[in-house]
Amino acid sequence: MYHFISVMRHCLKFVYICYMRIIAVIPARYAATRFPAKLMQLLHDKTIIRTTYENTVATGLFSKVLVATDSPVIYDEIVNNGGNAVMSTKEHESGSDRIAEAVADIDADIVMNVQGDEPFVQKQSLEKLCALFSDPSVDVGSLMHIITDEEQVNDPNCVKVVVNKQMDALYFSRSTIPFKRDSTAPVPYYKHIGIYGYRKEALLSFIQLPVSLLEQAEKLEQLRLLENGYRIRMAITEPVGVSIDTAADLEKARALVRKNR
Repeated sequence: MYHFISVMRHCLKFVYICYMRIIAVIPARYAATRFPAKLMQLLHDKTIIRTTYENTVATGLFSKVLVATDSPVIYDEIVNNGGNAVMSTKEHESGSDRIAEAVADIDADIVMNVQGDEPFVQKQSLEKLCALFSDPSVDVGSLMHIITDEEQVNDPNCVKVVVNKQMDALYFSRSTIPFKRDSTAPVPYYKHIGIYGYRKEALLSFIQLPVSLLEQAEKLEQLRLLENGYRIRMAITEPVGVSIDTAADLEKARALVRKNR
C-alpha cells in the first residue's frame, strides 16, 4: 500500500509539472564587468551565447526559449541563426530584472533563468530544477553541486551555498562557507550553479524590491530574495561543465569542448 501511494504521488507530481507552462529566458549583457563581451567569444565554431541558447532548446523542456539582451550584436547573433531574442528597452542592474521585462506579457507559470555564461547546461539538471515546482510552496528554485576541487572552496569567483534539512538555502557567499572550525566535520561544500526557476508572480514581485545590503556587499542578487524572506529551494546535480566568468574559465571551457569532440 505504501509503495502504491508513493507511486501515485510521483505520478500526480509529474502530471502537475506537465500542465505547467515553463519557459526559459537567457539574460545576455554584453558589457560584463569582469569579462566584457565574453558571451560573443568562440568556444569552438559557435559563440558562448549561441551555444547556451541551442543547448537549452535541445533539452525539449520548455515551451519557449529566448535571449533577453541589451546588445544588438547578441540579438543579431541569435536571430540570424534561427533563434528567438528580444531587446531590453530599459537599463537593468541584474539578469532577473532583464528577464522580468522580457516575460511581462508572456503567458507562463514558471520562468527559468538560464545564465548566458553556462554553455554546458544539461537536460538532467534542468529537469531537476523543473521538478522542484511540483511542490506548490516553492516559489524560487536553483541548483548546486558538491565541490570536489579544493581550490574552489576559497575562490571568490566560486559562489558557495549552505542549506537546511529541507534543502532551502540559508546563505550564499563568495567567502568560504561553512567555515570549518572543526576540520574533521563531514560537511560538504556546495557550489551554486547560477540557474534559477521562478513562479512568474514571484519573479515580478522580486524585481520590485530595492537592492539589499547583503546583495550590494557580495554582488549576489539572490541575497535580495533571502533578505526579504523568500525561500530558495535547492536541488543537487552533477557539475555542468564550466561557468565562464573569466578569461581563464574560457580556456578551460575550450579545452573541455576539444576533449569531448
